[in-house]
Amino acid sequence: MKNIFIVVFALFCFSAKAQQGTSAEVKFPAADPSPADIVYFPLNAPKAKAGDPTKPVIKIVYSRPQKKGRDIFGVLEQYGKVWRFGANESTEVRFFKKVNIGGKKIKAGTYSLFAIPNKDTWAIIVNSETDKWGAFTYNQDKDVVRVNVPVKTLSKPIEYFSLTFTEINGGANLVIGWDRTQVELPITF
Repeated sequence: MKNIFIVVFALFCFSAKAQQGTSAEVKFPAADPSPADIVYFPLNAPKAKAGDPTKPVIKIVYSRPQKKGRDIFGVLEQYGKVWRFGANESTEVRFFKKVNIGGKKIKAGTYSLFAIPNKDTWAIIVNSETDKWGAFTYNQDKDVVRVNVPVKTLSKPIEYFSLTFTEINGGANLVIGWDRTQVELPITF
């Protein structure tokens, strides 16, 4: 009986030691220098309390690169070339209902956003392909709509690429800002 106790005790100790060896600490990746962010329209949609009728119409998931003292448009992001509209994965927009952009009706669903920045105007692109890294595999044949919008020059630079919405009659303007550049894309619904 004493020998059985010793064997069981030894097995228990061995088992406990073996479990310790398999639970090694996981090395997590470092924080991304271009953090992910989300913006909704209406802006308060994710914070609405239970029973509040505010429901999202638009949700955009994007990464926010920083200026870090660099010249952005025309240098880092060259004029006339397709840009991923942020950093990392291509920016994704979800429309919870039909919207109208540049006179084109767009069904509810998830799309990617790209831009072609130029000095005085930008082409904002809504594309049907999602889950892509950057604009490296951008396919123009998948464009849903392209809209040219004027550039506004800001007096003070914006450090992080930033998106927000402002309400307009019958919809919202998607306001895009980075460095000393701001553009607005009207979306109606």
